[in-house]
Amino acid sequence: MQLNSSSPFEWLGSAIGTVVRVVIDSLIWLFTMLSNASSDFINGFARALGVNSNLLSIAAVILGLFLIYTGVRAFIRRKIVLGIIWVLLGLWLLSALIN
Repeated sequence: MQLNSSSPFEWLGSAIGTVVRVVIDSLIWLFTMLSNASSDFINGFARALGVNSNLLSIAAVILGLFLIYTGVRAFIRRKIVLGIIWVLLGLWLLSALIN
């Protein structure tokens, strides 16, 4: 009968290290998947609109959509002239971006 020369603390350290390693590998996998998904979404979004997929172009698209949203809200509040101005600014910005 051979006794195991390792102490219970070595076994406990090995078990905790294995658990920590599994958690870290899982988080790396999760963040890699999220990064790839967001990158694919931005590239598909930009390709569908016909704009470049750089950060400035995407920010300009978001700004243009926000201007249109502001114009629609002005129409709902019965501020027709202000609504027309906001919607035209948003459409102008989006039309300048789209190829």
